[in-house]
Amino acid sequence: MATSKTIFITGASSGIGLASAKLFYSIGWNVVATMRNPAADHELAKMGDSRMFVQRLDLQDFASIKPAIDAGIERFSTIDVLLNNAGYGQSGLFEAIPREKVQAQFDVNLFGLMDVTRAILPHFRANGGGGVINVSSGAGLWSLPMTSMYVASKFALEGFTEALSYELASQNIFVKSVIPHGGVTATEFVTRFGASAMGEPDLSSYHEFTAHIGESFRKMVAGASVSSADVAETIRIAATDGTDQLRYFIGNDARGFLKARYESQSDEEYMAHMRSYFK
Repeated sequence: MATSKTIFITGASSGIGLASAKLFYSIGWNVVATMRNPAADHELAKMGDSRMFVQRLDLQDFASIKPAIDAGIERFSTIDVLLNNAGYGQSGLFEAIPREKVQAQFDVNLFGLMDVTRAILPHFRANGGGGVINVSSGAGLWSLPMTSMYVASKFALEGFTEALSYELASQNIFVKSVIPHGGVTATEFVTRFGASAMGEPDLSSYHEFTAHIGESFRKMVAGASVSSADVAETIRIAATDGTDQLRYFIGNDARGFLKARYESQSDEEYMAHMRSYFK
């Protein structure tokens, strides 16, 4: 009987991470499901199955990273794929976002992700191969107003992922980016994203602008049609298709942002399309 493959997932407590843990488990993989605050009554912990292993990992706690990886290796002997899923988004006017919140955004969406990746690469190289899948966002390819910090972290992630893919191909390690766009239903991410816009200081000259943009975002959230399970299935394909494809898009491009990014004949054409949506 062939040995099951193992996936190591960050942010597995809910949303895309939870859906991915369930999907890979269902197809026979071992799963190291990590989360900031694992609880005994979490549905993954309650499974009590030898192929589902829940561990604590907080991307803002560097000391928690290596023990989680080491525990996964000790449990399953090898890790085959790293799924960097954990992340969060904050919204709001850049002028109103304090430095510490900017730092937190990058600590989770970029620096913590880099720390986990760096920590697992020696294991992959020792095994002669492996895979890294980063959950990115359409916000890593186009920008929207009042999302400057989230967008900046995801633009950086896209650049990092592409550059890393060239380096690690030499080590028989694939690197891929799964890019949900157009809104994902039933995730805590959307709730936290909207809540982070509250409590802005009184910058009265922005009020008309923020009211207009708020209405645009409400329409976007209402139009979300992609589920966490849909994204998990795309992650499964990326992990198992054996290709060197870098980017996997999953979502509804009803507003034409993806088309504008890739099919515009000039930067002026692209920017005209984007600005027209927020007039």
